[in-house]
Amino acid sequence: MVLKETPTCEFGEKAFDFKLLGTDGKFWSLADCVGDNGTLIMFICNHCPYVKAIQSKLVEDTKKMLKAGVKSVAIMSNDPEDYPEDSFENMKKISRDYNYPFPYLFDETQEIAKTYNAVCTPDFFGYNKSLDLQYRGRFDETGMKQSSKESKRDLLEAMLQVSKTSKGPQEQIPSVGCSIKWKI
Repeated sequence: MVLKETPTCEFGEKAFDFKLLGTDGKFWSLADCVGDNGTLIMFICNHCPYVKAIQSKLVEDTKKMLKAGVKSVAIMSNDPEDYPEDSFENMKKISRDYNYPFPYLFDETQEIAKTYNAVCTPDFFGYNKSLDLQYRGRFDETGMKQSSKESKRDLLEAMLQVSKTSKGPQEQIPSVGCSIKWKI
């Protein structure tokens, strides 16, 4: 596992379009994933312990965001040849087991991860309703540790702020996680 940290948020950077196969068998584009008050694009995978540690909280928080008009989409860009746990079949299983309230898409060519400059899992890109980047930070303060009710939920708080004001917090703490597993 190679630990990576996300770069700082480039406020105002536009979201990039994509057309990727989802675990539901449908092809999804950016336009299919846009929320009225914001859009969260996240790069996750099945095998990363940082993602595994937040799975249940991620589902809970994205449901709260959805109520605020923020839609979410997850993209898996790892090479499943080297990491079989990240196979499309396992993506379907994880999506079903956790009842993801968002599409889970397979970036088989890794072009979308490269276009977004995604570096790790999880890597969060929070956009306002104009698809201007407003958040690129961590999920919460716990990392791989068990969270408590008092744990600061950075991503949720930031996206709720974006949903109301179209602006993300000026201070953001980078996300950390496993490096994206690039094809050679």
